[in-house]
Amino acid sequence: MSEGPVAAIIREKLTEGLAPRRLEIEDDSWRHAGHHHDGGMDAMPGGESHFNLVIVSDAFQGLSRLARQRAVNALLKAELAGPIHALSIQALTPQEAG
Repeated sequence: MSEGPVAAIIREKLTEGLAPRRLEIEDDSWRHAGHHHDGGMDAMPGGESHFNLVIVSDAFQGLSRLARQRAVNALLKAELAGPIHALSIQALTPQEAG
């Protein structure tokens, strides 16, 4: 399954900003169908409004869990103000990821 436009933007911004060793982007919008915010970018039901992220990056070394979340949120500020309604972030160093 190919990524939608919002997932592609997420991948591009996080890759550019954090140079991840691993980046998993899961569109979880289908679980929220029928909610008033489930339209995402194209205002179509099930359309890229809820995501789960796993990101492994050296950039997280020495940062608290909160600082890591803030770094990701800062890179995705425009998307979080628009099409993304919910974002679950698991941000790890390579050592934590194993």
